Amino acid sequence: MKKLMIYGATGYTGRMVAEHAKAAGTPIVLGGRTEKPLADLATKLGVEYRVFALDDAALIDPSLIDIGAIVNAAGPFMRTAKILIAAAIRNGVHYIDTAAELDSYRLAEQLDAEAKAAGVMLLPGGGGSVAMLGSLAGHAVARVKTARKIRIALHVAGGLSRGSAISATENMTADTLARVGSELVTVDGSIQTFDFGRGLVESFQVTLPDLITIWRASGVPNIETFVHVTGDGFPQGDLSALPDGPTEQDRLDNRYQAVVEVTDADGTVVRSILDTVNGYSFTAIAVAEAGRRVIAGEVRPGFQTPAGLFGSGFAETIADTTIIDV
Repeated sequence: MKKLMIYGATGYTGRMVAEHAKAAGTPIVLGGRTEKPLADLATKLGVEYRVFALDDAALIDPSLIDIGAIVNAAGPFMRTAKILIAAAIRNGVHYIDTAAELDSYRLAEQLDAEAKAAGVMLLPGGGGSVAMLGSLAGHAVARVKTARKIRIALHVAGGLSRGSAISATENMTADTLARVGSELVTVDGSIQTFDFGRGLVESFQVTLPDLITIWRASGVPNIETFVHVTGDGFPQGDLSALPDGPTEQDRLDNRYQAVVEVTDADGTVVRSILDTVNGYSFTAIAVAEAGRRVIAGEVRPGFQTPAGLFGSGFAETIADTTIIDV
């Protein structure tokens, strides 16, 4: 069996992915650009590691020998995804990442044909909101005959990791996008109310990569995405001074929810709610599980989504995750 490489393994999310993958018995190799923290983590987990920076092309390809799939946990992904996707295609290695940035998904769309020709799968967003919301949307779409519209909202609770905050800042855009008639278009954006299970709350329309992934998996032509934030909200000041990420107790105290409303062609509206562990915990577990399944042969060449590849029940296989219909 080939191995799963976790690149950016010493970062906040990368460490958790590595720990879950090791616990699941997946053969893993840690990757990154700095030897000391990689060596320390590799010793702790009892696995091997390989040091290579993404600006050193001569080291990337040799580092991918005997690797079946690579998890990119090294954000901001606007700096790393293009290099690692190109390396994956070049070396016949399947690609998974933890990105929440739209550009990574647009890049996967652009390279879809090239990846298919190489027999390589591109699975951006193997965890996080893409796996959560994709599963929730797929579940609700199956409840109607001909889905025409999806409104989906994510409740983000607790603080952000340093990496997430920096990535979000570097990828901010003035445009709010929605999927209208199967096309991504700029909209004015709105504040709408959703019930995540404890009464109506205001949620802001935002541009999420789920506008791409839910559409690819479901084919529903009209999709809007929203976020409701509680807890610390978006940090201010010097983001590099932030702690690595939420503590284990913070994660335990701040579960995530999501709600979806699907409108059928006849006007019928169905609604479903997802409740799960904190988003960082979910991402690490889901990406590790995706990596395990990909290494085991669950692969489809080209740009794929977690719900499209593993089915809409994927999220409910992750930790303490439930979906209920209301």
